[in-house]
Amino acid sequence: MNSGIRNLETSPQIYARAGGVLYLFIIIAGLCSELFIRSNLIVSNDPAATASNIIASQFLWRVGIVIDLMMHVCDMPLMVILYVLLSPVNKHLALIAVLLNVIQSSVMVAYKLNLVKALHLLGSAEYLKVFEPDQLHTLAYLAIRADTNGFAIGLIFFGFACLIYGYLIFRSGYLPKVLGVLMQIAGLCYLVNNFLLLLVPKFANILFLAPCFISELSLTLWFLVKGVNITRWEEANSHSLNH
Repeated sequence: MNSGIRNLETSPQIYARAGGVLYLFIIIAGLCSELFIRSNLIVSNDPAATASNIIASQFLWRVGIVIDLMMHVCDMPLMVILYVLLSPVNKHLALIAVLLNVIQSSVMVAYKLNLVKALHLLGSAEYLKVFEPDQLHTLAYLAIRADTNGFAIGLIFFGFACLIYGYLIFRSGYLPKVLGVLMQIAGLCYLVNNFLLLLVPKFANILFLAPCFISELSLTLWFLVKGVNITRWEEANSHSLNH
């Protein structure tokens, strides 16, 4: 019985299911905070209107920040799960992908301080009265734009990670090759869109991110519904341990 419990705890299928749950939460959280909260409060190129929206919906703004942080907390166990599932293919590449993923999350979490800074700038503290309201609105808007750039920088590292994850999935034999191709397409789209956002912002387009959503959601649903081919994963893991 103890052996059965150990096998259940270390089964790649358990990792796959847990990874699917975490990935689904990350996708939903990202959509909620970015598309359903911040996009409704931030008015492009209008610091005054943006400031007015945030002041009127401070709690909602804070909820968006908390959701983002919880999303990055979930990133950590998901990275471990992806390493466990894909390291039998190539443990060194799997480790590089995880490290790129860690940098992505670290950058994004650090830049979230800008969203908190925007709240402080739009507050009612006595020391803020040395600034004119228009100045505070502009400074808050600049802080928000800094977070957007931080998001782009983080996704560049994630784009490279997706290329590696896609390669490992394609070569695995225990996950569908098409998922590997989709993840590599996602990686390329992340890289193209976010390098453009930094280099030539006017050419960056949300359409570049549509394939990313499809690819990551496909992998998430596969983990939840199908998982991995246990026999082939065990064969690959045994071969990896013997070499």
